[in-house]
Amino acid sequence: MASEIERKFLVTSNSYRMHCTERQAIKQGYLSRNPDATVRVRILNDNAYLTIKGRNHGIVRDEWEYKIPFEDAHAMLDKCADGTIIEKTRYIVPKNGFIWEIDEFHGTHEGLVVAEIELPDASTRFELPDFIGREVSGDPAYYNSNL
Repeated sequence: MASEIERKFLVTSNSYRMHCTERQAIKQGYLSRNPDATVRVRILNDNAYLTIKGRNHGIVRDEWEYKIPFEDAHAMLDKCADGTIIEKTRYIVPKNGFIWEIDEFHGTHEGLVVAEIELPDASTRFELPDFIGREVSGDPAYYNSNL
């Protein structure tokens, strides 16, 4: 079992784009949005994944992720997804010794830009880049499963 330790922030400018080392196209939907067992199907560029996440305990939660056939992922999103299918562009930004993932949402959530940082430990300290705004870690309004 793996744990995800993640903090999430709103983004105040697009200056992260000049530090981006990779862009990813993401399409994802949820088979279960139950906070005790969230099940997500994600298409990331040319790969697909099934991810199961447990309930948040602060910024920590259990997470399991498995690669699945690309065609199966499309079928699951078409036939089984509960709620809105999310489409976003993810920018990978190395900054101050950490990797930031900045998601620009499209479609229904056009204009929403959120940055995430995964940490090795919940108490890890890090410097905020200039494009980071208000922290929204733990705010259910910004959980992808609720968007």
